[in-house]
Amino acid sequence: MHIYKLTINTVIYLFLAAAIFGQTDLVKTEGITNPLHQANIGKITFMSTLIPIENYKETDFLKAFELKETGDLNIRVFMDNSLTNYLHRLAPSLTAEELVKNGNYQFLFFVDGALVYKENVFASAYAIENKNTKTILQLSLMNSTNEETGGSALWRRFLLNGGDEALTEGTHSLKIELRPYLKTPELKVGNLIARGELQLTVIKPKIDEKQIAIQLIEPNSGWKISKDAYDKKRIRELNRKIAENFYKEIKSIIVIKDGKLLIEEYFNGATRDTLHNTRSVGKSFASAMMGIAINDGYIKSEDQTLKEFYDLKKFANYAPKKEGVTIKSLLTMSSGFDADDDNEESPGNEENMYPTSDWVKFALDLSMDNKKEVGNTWNYFTAGVIILGDIINKSVPGGLEKYAENKLFKPLSIKKYEWPYTPQKVASTAGGLQMSSLDFAKFGQLYKNGGRWHGKQIIPRHWVDKTFTKYLPVPYGENAHYGYLFWNITYNVNNKPYEAFYATGNGGNKIFVFKDQPLVVVITTTAYGKSWAHPQANRIMERYILPAVSNERALRMKHPTPSSQASMKAMLSRRRVR
Repeated sequence: MHIYKLTINTVIYLFLAAAIFGQTDLVKTEGITNPLHQANIGKITFMSTLIPIENYKETDFLKAFELKETGDLNIRVFMDNSLTNYLHRLAPSLTAEELVKNGNYQFLFFVDGALVYKENVFASAYAIENKNTKTILQLSLMNSTNEETGGSALWRRFLLNGGDEALTEGTHSLKIELRPYLKTPELKVGNLIARGELQLTVIKPKIDEKQIAIQLIEPNSGWKISKDAYDKKRIRELNRKIAENFYKEIKSIIVIKDGKLLIEEYFNGATRDTLHNTRSVGKSFASAMMGIAINDGYIKSEDQTLKEFYDLKKFANYAPKKEGVTIKSLLTMSSGFDADDDNEESPGNEENMYPTSDWVKFALDLSMDNKKEVGNTWNYFTAGVIILGDIINKSVPGGLEKYAENKLFKPLSIKKYEWPYTPQKVASTAGGLQMSSLDFAKFGQLYKNGGRWHGKQIIPRHWVDKTFTKYLPVPYGENAHYGYLFWNITYNVNNKPYEAFYATGNGGNKIFVFKDQPLVVVITTTAYGKSWAHPQANRIMERYILPAVSNERALRMKHPTPSSQASMKAMLSRRRVR
């Protein structure tokens, strides 16, 4: 009878618990088997080295840490359940698969009691099995090897979005809180999972003042020198951040104002003569060459379809829909192929193309995606730009490389550059075209001039206008769009919008052409594959360059503006950043 009462009481307890939380657990976890775990549920603990859980003791918990440029800082979070079960409480009707597809952890960073940064980690981050079963979360926020991890990328985003400004030299308290979030499509945030606090003593590196001085513009740049005033203090602040290695792997910053060279800065061993591999910035050159070839009559128009250039029945996965793919849809990344460079499992992902012996064949062999409408569904598709390069190469006299030399590079007095090549030894339009920063600036200024250079129309004006048209929205920021192999972004400085079309490449390489400002800006870097590379470039533009050269008052931003924050977060979702 006594046992029967206990059973009933247990049932009543479970019933009440289910009523409180909305349901019982959805998936089975690995449980809580470690006494240290049991004693510290709900705590985020800090450690310098990542100590195995079986050897981890409370005496290892860091209470204070010296924050330097390099070092090791890790967290271990003790939870009473798995992420999937936390998400289940937010949406009891969803399956485990639906939950992990649309939810993850929310991190909040506080400095000296003030919220500095909040991030809903992208749903695709972390292994599904770990979300289902793990009750301990481990992240490496800083590591002396400088290897990027999920934790170090998160820490970097915190620093880029106000953390660095808050963590001035001296002593501060850092608090981190962890919650679950779910977006389906409304955002739901669950109760606190864990929190932890650490005292930080921030030690900034000692920098020689020569490293932050404005670099003199040497003669023979090929540009007239601007005499316009700009905020040199702000540019020195930027130089300091680069010297301190807060902004990492920056190679050059060039600012052209009213067609004249205003700022020319080089870092980390780069010089005026350095040829920079700006990766997918090269795609935008394919757009320029297509416009020139159409204007010269070698290609009729961007409305021509693939069937006018290829016998598509000779390629795999023939479908009538493939014949309707236009040059324009390839220029706007909306061709409808079963391809998405941002999806590692996509058949048309560029990483599947590079090992093949014929990149054009790889692209044309792909199936069409019946869920995509040609010209209306955007997906980043490098192999499609290879098709564009092949169409130009077979249509113009002497091939793409010679044609570009005569029609674009010679008129711009660009003499030193290096193309990468396809397996067929054709100049590759996928990216990787190398030239100096000042020559990249010429390309940007050419577009700023409406296609004219020294009185000669190099690119037709109507092609520049078409290129700088917002055809399709892209999922990388609020009000972000795509033109003809150019991107579009709007920065906000002192509540004033600064809209630009820009060429961009892996590592945070950029050529910005501003719409309503007389500015062309080039940033070159080598931060290839780093998730923070594009947000870093955005931060440099919004916090330093635009305020300095547009005569706006200096900004003291603790948080990014909505446009730049959204753009930054969206870029982080791409494992291989273009």
